[in-house]
Amino acid sequence: MIRAAGAVVWRGDEDDPEIALVHRPKYDDWSLPKGKLDHGEHVIAAALREVREETGLRVVLGRALPPVRYTHDGRPKRVDYWLAHALDDQVTFDGREIDDVAWLPVEEARRRLTYAWDRGLLRAVGAAPLVTTPLILLRHAFAGSRQEWRGDDDRRPLDERGRAQAETLATVLAAYRPAALVSSPATRCVQTLAPYAERNGLAVRVEAALSESGHDPREAERIMRDLSASPDAAVLCSHGNVLSDLLGMIGEAPGGARTADQALAKGGFAVLHRAGGGRDRIVSLERYTT
Repeated sequence: MIRAAGAVVWRGDEDDPEIALVHRPKYDDWSLPKGKLDHGEHVIAAALREVREETGLRVVLGRALPPVRYTHDGRPKRVDYWLAHALDDQVTFDGREIDDVAWLPVEEARRRLTYAWDRGLLRAVGAAPLVTTPLILLRHAFAGSRQEWRGDDDRRPLDERGRAQAETLATVLAAYRPAALVSSPATRCVQTLAPYAERNGLAVRVEAALSESGHDPREAERIMRDLSASPDAAVLCSHGNVLSDLLGMIGEAPGGARTADQALAKGGFAVLHRAGGGRDRIVSLERYTT
């Protein structure tokens, strides 16, 4: 399967947004910015890169949209899309792959888009709020074998695979621009957030209640609720069992799926997109691996 990623990039007022469309002279079509994943590239990182390459825009990702599937040159293709809020509107393009970028109201954009699957995505835009605040629940990356580690388990560090995951996460988390980083004090949890924190000049706040050895379910839930009430994007990094408990406290995600039904893999994360006056209503829950 061919994998690709892109975004429905919007600017302006949430109630009357404009959508960025790109024109490709090779195909003489109008489409949404997208492109194929590079080898080993995370799908979220690919979406950011393709938007930047085709439009020059810096964006922050919102909720995921339904993936698009079709056949290209006889092969199945899947394109993952997200809503993306433009942080500026100064577009640039190379004139070869992309020779024009147009900002259009939703209905006008729908009429101009060449392909039916792109037009269908714009119908999904209005299914939930455009503006959401993400709370990311992140399980620490790989840290070798618990059985083979001879010291205090809270001091067990990331292994080579885990360090690679942490570097990938530094790019992927930047899609949501979290400003608050909260972690279990376990070395493997703090190290999972370290590359993102260092790149962005942020501190990691440690909370004993999020650790395995000092887990306090009530205090852990309070921490999560406080982060949920904040107007800023945040990441909470902890352990598989702690995160399963926290997801279970949420109950049901939109669509009726139980949030605790699927454990997060090491280095995996769940993105809870919140909306409403206090940003306390979950409108989307997505799970990803690294």
